Amino acid sequence: MELVYKPELPKENRPIYIIGAGGIVRDAHLPAYKKVGFNVVGITNRTKPRAIDVAETFNIQNVYDSVEDMIADAPENAVFDLTLMPNQFVATLELLPDEAAVLIQKPMGDNYKQTLEILEVCRRKKLKAAINCQMRFAPYVMAAKYLIEQGLIGELYDFEVRLSIYTPWEYFPNVVNHPRLEIQQHSIHYIDLIRSFLGNPKKVYSKTLKNPAKTMSSTRTTTIMDYSDSMRAIINTNHDHNFGEKNQESFVKWEGTKGAVKARIGLLLDYPHGKPDLFQYCLVEDGKTPEWIEVELEGSWFPDAFVGTMASLMRYVEGSSDLLHTSVEDVVHSMAIVEAAYESNNDGGVAPNYNI
Repeated sequence: MELVYKPELPKENRPIYIIGAGGIVRDAHLPAYKKVGFNVVGITNRTKPRAIDVAETFNIQNVYDSVEDMIADAPENAVFDLTLMPNQFVATLELLPDEAAVLIQKPMGDNYKQTLEILEVCRRKKLKAAINCQMRFAPYVMAAKYLIEQGLIGELYDFEVRLSIYTPWEYFPNVVNHPRLEIQQHSIHYIDLIRSFLGNPKKVYSKTLKNPAKTMSSTRTTTIMDYSDSMRAIINTNHDHNFGEKNQESFVKWEGTKGAVKARIGLLLDYPHGKPDLFQYCLVEDGKTPEWIEVELEGSWFPDAFVGTMASLMRYVEGSSDLLHTSVEDVVHSMAIVEAAYESNNDGGVAPNYNI
């Protein structure tokens, strides 16, 4: 079976202007754009030497002193790639020309108040704005979606994300001390992923937990997204499994009435080095023993999925697609689920009656 799992590229290769020169730009955005020949024309950063270093590494011709200088020089068909921290999004979006095209790094705010402020400025300025929820475009996710949309695994009734890994949070100095670390900064990927398949859940149940030996606000979470009495959608994350590789797990699994799909998220195993991804599916046929088929896919979540979010925005802006997959209007619902998860964490649960 030939799987379709690569994003469709735009017809017009619009000039990209990057605001921010952090690790995510160097490790994901620019390698992804280079792979498909996207045209990165300029970059700016609060500390200019970092922008100069990135520009020299990736042959970017223009380094600007400020966002204002970049905007003044950018043509009307520019696409802005905003990779700052969430608390800088609103002020930077205010500087962009009205109706500009902009891809905004996830998450859509450090809290729900910021999320709504970001949405407000995008609406007011009529920005063509998308959030970089790029896991939707990971090769194994797109391959799974293709199988499911073809009806090959029947009716989907179980969706599970499970991590039992060790995450070296020191690689993320900008978020390691975040008061909403695990769900807001990490599980948001899986919340948004599940939404991209199943839509908005009716309710959310969640508990996020600290590690008593660490200073981080939370490192382990269980979240249930409630859709119906037959659909189980669950996220289990444990970033503290530091007992060797043997029993570590990192996967997404879809089960249906006629088959199942399982994808290993290799990136998160032995991070930041990663392990190979693994994509498998099993189609149940009458009278036959179930057999798992392994398919080798090109690319991985990082950096390849970053092509998908930018390509989606470019195709929407040029008019070759009428769907902006990760628009702010869509991703605000993922952030509403994040907020509901924290409310559930704080207020949820029913105390049993032990007075028997």
